[in-house]
Amino acid sequence: MQARTFNLPAEVQNKLVYLGTEGARWLSELPEFVRDLERDWRINVGAVLKGGSEALVAHATTTDGVDAIVKIGVPGPTGFEQEVRTLLLANGRGYVKLLQHDAERRVMLQERLGSQLSQLNWTIPDQMDAICTTFQRAWIDVPTDFPLTTGAEKAHSLAELIGSAWQELGRPCSERAVERALAFADARASAYDPADSVLVHADAHSQNTLQVVGAKAADHSAFKFVDPDGVRAEPALDLAAMMRDWSKELLAGDPIALGRARCDYLAGLTGIAPEPIWQWGFMERTSTGLYLMQLGWADEGREMLKVSDAWCA
Repeated sequence: MQARTFNLPAEVQNKLVYLGTEGARWLSELPEFVRDLERDWRINVGAVLKGGSEALVAHATTTDGVDAIVKIGVPGPTGFEQEVRTLLLANGRGYVKLLQHDAERRVMLQERLGSQLSQLNWTIPDQMDAICTTFQRAWIDVPTDFPLTTGAEKAHSLAELIGSAWQELGRPCSERAVERALAFADARASAYDPADSVLVHADAHSQNTLQVVGAKAADHSAFKFVDPDGVRAEPALDLAAMMRDWSKELLAGDPIALGRARCDYLAGLTGIAPEPIWQWGFMERTSTGLYLMQLGWADEGREMLKVSDAWCA
């Protein structure tokens, strides 16, 4: 029998290369893993989907004819446990519904959603409006004893990534940008207050925002989030991804003026003060730019960092 192959997205392939021997072993064992999963969960795994860097995501159909999505995590620290906890807590409110999961094998079966928001050719303001509308359902209270990363821990982890990656990559952005990001990390960590915190996605961009199946084409309220990091934090953290993305639009004019205008627009949509949005956005932009360069996506990473440098002017 011919060995089954999977057309993995470039981001996942880069991640496996970054993992070295562990990544190569995971890839070699993948066909047998999927066969076992199909037998145990009574599903058929179909075409691999694009997007993401830390899991194989593919169409699946149960033997009862239910369309679903299977997600198989790659090795290493990927946040699988946090994602499962987030989806269980949300229970479909603003997030994809979790149908089944196996913590030991790091695999999930989720409801199937429609197109990514990024594929709908909407304007950037319309995309931001749809994402912020989805937040209104997704920002729910977190039980006191529920095990999630806190906003303070998230700020510290971004600071650690920025400091180490900047040195490792030969200082690809200005020292001033790094100092600014680290100062903002201290500020947001100090501002953390469990009483003012909610469940936040922490990476809610337009590729992680999917239409509900059967939704009307222009309905801004018919979306759900996938791939959550899952953090108990102030809502401003969830607006950071929109401050980080769409770099070309910011570089097409005055990056500071356009960045501040975007920040104010998000504040107007959500009622959140602009400064925490700006600070989280700056940290997210700088850390993601460096992380993309680590994964081999140098052009995208440098573009993000170019805006970080401009925002320090």
